[in-house]
Amino acid sequence: MPKGPQGQKRPADAIGNAVRVMQIATGEIQDNPLEPGKEYARKGGLKGGKARAKKLSKNRRTEIAQKAARSRWVKQSDSV
Repeated sequence: MPKGPQGQKRPADAIGNAVRVMQIATGEIQDNPLEPGKEYARKGGLKGGKARAKKLSKNRRTEIAQKAARSRWVKQSDSV
């Protein structure tokens, strides 16, 4: 079965897709693109970057940023 951009299952044919859209519009089924477990994980991921940055020292954050910048520049010069 084909999958959508967030991995949700979708009908393979146009008629099946039209029926699914009608069911969502009439309220027969709920259109929930993220499963409950995935939503929980997403919320944790949104908090994680800020918490990690707060935990790291200023020097360590600088080292990480410099390494990332070097990596970006190397990729650009390789593709040219």
